[in-house]
Amino acid sequence: MIVAQLKPHEILAVAIESEVDAAAFYTRLEERVANEILLQKLKFLAFEEVKHRQVLEKLFGQRFPGQPAAAPAGVRLPRLSGLLAGEPTVFSLFEAALKAEEASEAFYNDAAKVIMDEAGQRILAYLARVERSHQAIIRSEVDLLRRFPDSYKVSDFHLGQEMFNIGP
Repeated sequence: MIVAQLKPHEILAVAIESEVDAAAFYTRLEERVANEILLQKLKFLAFEEVKHRQVLEKLFGQRFPGQPAAAPAGVRLPRLSGLLAGEPTVFSLFEAALKAEEASEAFYNDAAKVIMDEAGQRILAYLARVERSHQAIIRSEVDLLRRFPDSYKVSDFHLGQEMFNIGP
């Protein structure tokens, strides 16, 4: 996606749509996880995505009052919520989430260079950094799932057994 070809209101609309999708993804992924620590991380990620949407909607409303926040047809960041259909593994869902967070960071960094006003630039640069922090959380879980493939299925520690989860 070439951000430079989008108008500022289209950039914000794409971002809003992506945040809505990501929040729905993390919320629905909670249904597939029993591990309490991982559940808290997913709740945190969903909460952050909701807050990002609210920030972007406020910015959109201030800059483009009365205009609908509709992304241009065919222009969007990777969609996550559709991945929950079927039976993908939890590991593959986390890998997809990592790629989506990387794409979001790149999008926000590129968008910050295109948006003309300083406040918009700061907000988009901030969101890019937050998406990077999400990547760190997800990378940690991908590593744990790689080492302990069933860790998401258990609600508590497995002291004395094949593994135990002590956090990130």
